[in-house]
Amino acid sequence: MKNYSLLLLFSLLVFTSCGEYQKILKSTDPEVKYTAAVAYFDKGDFMRASTLFDEIATYFKGTERSETILNYVAKSYLGQKDYFTASEYFKTYVKTYPKGQYIIESKYMIGYCYYLDSPDSRLDQASTISAIAALQEFVDIYPESERVPEAIKLLDELNNKLAHKYYINSKLYFNLGNYMGNNYESAVITAQNALKKFPSTIYREELSMIILESKYQQAVQSIPERKIERYNNTIDEYYNFVNEFPEGKLKKQADKIFNESKKIVKN
Repeated sequence: MKNYSLLLLFSLLVFTSCGEYQKILKSTDPEVKYTAAVAYFDKGDFMRASTLFDEIATYFKGTERSETILNYVAKSYLGQKDYFTASEYFKTYVKTYPKGQYIIESKYMIGYCYYLDSPDSRLDQASTISAIAALQEFVDIYPESERVPEAIKLLDELNNKLAHKYYINSKLYFNLGNYMGNNYESAVITAQNALKKFPSTIYREELSMIILESKYQQAVQSIPERKIERYNNTIDEYYNFVNEFPEGKLKKQADKIFNESKKIVKN
């Protein structure tokens, strides 16, 4: 009985709320709609807020309230987790009001929306690349902004995501081995490119290990005429690895490769 009463109360509140919203939608007074839109936005009802703001945007175009409405619209779509649409509205604001009161915030939010839209590192990283470009531009233009530390933090995260994408690809090449070609060499090149592009990545040790393992496997599976040369290349790569990661989590794995390579060369 208690649950039924609560359900009935909730239904009445929803019905009343919907009735009130429909009444506002039918209103011809833009001030009424603006006031209601702000109220819905403040309550977190971003869908109703964006609908009302969109309706009155044309009416207030060219007025002082116009840029405020555009800012509200962008944030309303952000609140709905429609990050692409939100970013487009923030970009529209930047183009329309290059010296507006929300310009710094909007420049940051363009990159932030792309950041929120950035998918898992195994998927296409177009949004990640756009986020990096937008956030880096923000840092370059507004180095004194209080948002810069957060922007730099997001940039580090996004760059690590791209580095991880390279790691996944290099690991895929490694796992393919000599299937339909020398995929070990492709693994080396992919990992080396990642280290050049993202020298401070948190995946630096893993990428370096891919290079060492790939060179070792090329030696193991090499034709006799090139075996010693490739084992020596592996040993050289081992020294590069331990010089950079003398106490690394993958050092035991590297030591094993070194000992086996050294034994072959010695014999």
